[in-house]
Amino acid sequence: MTETMTKPDAAQAPDQALDADAKPALLPLRRNKLFQTLWAGSAASALGISVADVAYPLAILGVTRSPADAGLFAAMQTVGQILSGLPAGHLVDHRSPRMLLIAAETGRALVTGLVVLALIVGWLTLPLLLIAAVLLGAGQPVVSAARLLMIRTVVPKEQLTRAMTQDEVRVNGSELAGPPIGGALYGLNVLAHAVPFLFTMGSFLMSLIAAIIVKVEPDRSPVAPGQAAKESGQPKPAKDGGMLAGIRLIWTSPILRVTTMLLAAINCLGAGLGLITVVILRDQGISSTQIGLALGASAIGGLVGAALVRPLHRLRPGALMILVASLLVPLIALLAVPFGPWWMAGLLFIAMLGVPSVRVLVDVLILRQARPAERGRVVAAVMTLLSIGMPAGLALNGLLLQYLPAQTAVLIVAGLLGVAVLAGATRPEVWKARWPE
Repeated sequence: MTETMTKPDAAQAPDQALDADAKPALLPLRRNKLFQTLWAGSAASALGISVADVAYPLAILGVTRSPADAGLFAAMQTVGQILSGLPAGHLVDHRSPRMLLIAAETGRALVTGLVVLALIVGWLTLPLLLIAAVLLGAGQPVVSAARLLMIRTVVPKEQLTRAMTQDEVRVNGSELAGPPIGGALYGLNVLAHAVPFLFTMGSFLMSLIAAIIVKVEPDRSPVAPGQAAKESGQPKPAKDGGMLAGIRLIWTSPILRVTTMLLAAINCLGAGLGLITVVILRDQGISSTQIGLALGASAIGGLVGAALVRPLHRLRPGALMILVASLLVPLIALLAVPFGPWWMAGLLFIAMLGVPSVRVLVDVLILRQARPAERGRVVAAVMTLLSIGMPAGLALNGLLLQYLPAQTAVLIVAGLLGVAVLAGATRPEVWKARWPE
């Protein structure tokens, strides 16, 4: 792999300048201004999305009063993400990730601005919202793949795990703050409930500014300096591989294939948990602010779970995945017990404790093994495969909530997830997985 390392101040290390063979000292990650700027922009964008994840279902329920329509919105957003996933990976491997990030964030801000305008003038309809969902979803793979390549350009290889752990703080911190902010802002009867969407538009603009400031491009070297042949497992292919290079890399490795498919099944069946929680609590007469607080408990679990990444990674990858997934099944089933928002909050907190370790697992086990010239396509392939079942999962949750009691719906989801985990646990490839050296 190739990552451009932050150069130490020459005044701080005069002896290193005299020794050509000396290894440059690494700056602490907190002093890496380029990474921290990218991280701040990413955190702002994630916070805006987290706010919108609460505001959009509430807006749709206010317009159509249909949980199925809320599920359809989320499903269409995921459809846009899947359709643009592989093309996005191909683009970031062959074009400037920075310029693509700027373009994508500009587009997402404009789409959100149109939703705000429609709300204010009273033109908001379900078809308009579904179009916005597809466009917003289509921008996500571009943003994620481009930003990931830029981070690997400014963070040394030795600090990547620490950077990914800090990224878990961003993700879960945004998910913690976003739901209560989204619920509270939507509860303000100002500008036809458009305030949370204005907040989201501003967050995209902050991410855009961060991309403008950080003027870096990834190394396009076919083979990174010092990368041993055993690290990639095979010589560089004669051809570029095209848009499907990432899919081929994953599919030709039994361990990566089974790992990715197991996580994709979990993503599919767990995709609608937020919607299920909103509907169950709304049926209990819980306010939008309390709903947001309950959803935010999952992010607290994720923040605590970020501190568990190192100790949990002492387990083998397969054991870690099966352990985390197995715990999700009873926790989801217990959501059916109507004990109010604090009960929901406790279950969501516990469910999220192992998720940061699994996310970093994906980065270590799959993304870091990709060649620099193909990394964008591998990132996009992983994102696409993990998301490909989410539209069906979201639509299924919406339909279950439409025609069955919410408690019955959540028990069905827990049962299906249990079947998926059991199927993954019987695959020998899962237990053979090892951490790369």
